Amino acid sequence: MTRISFLHGAPDRIQSAAQWLQRAWSERQGAHFGVLVYVPDAEQATRLDRMLWTQPALSFLPHCRADSAQAGETPILLTDRLDTPPQEDCLLNLSNELPPTFSRFELLVEIVSTDDADRLPARERFKFYRDRGYAIESRDISGGS
Repeated sequence: MTRISFLHGAPDRIQSAAQWLQRAWSERQGAHFGVLVYVPDAEQATRLDRMLWTQPALSFLPHCRADSAQAGETPILLTDRLDTPPQEDCLLNLSNELPPTFSRFELLVEIVSTDDADRLPARERFKFYRDRGYAIESRDISGGS
């Protein structure tokens, strides 16, 4: 069954996603590592893409769009569709909707900001997962961790 991790209290959802990806990559470098980032908003996807190229300074996280020719060799994939996910290890949800086919993934990570437009739909998703018996880890990241 899919494990779910809610990281709430993010001052900036996209910035927090970039930081989470950086930590996850650092912790698992050398091991099998794959994250599919579901980001259906084109503006947010572009912003995250830029951050992954530049933050932290003098760093780079290997990533590309899921429909890129390099997707098969790249551990972090950005996508706006989940109809045929290229991997099923970890899904990072940056939408305000229940991600389609989320149960195919071993781990679902939800990053939730303090913005009501983000926080309120996240509460509904949390309730949906909880009511169906998913194991949920919830952690406050307002302090940056």
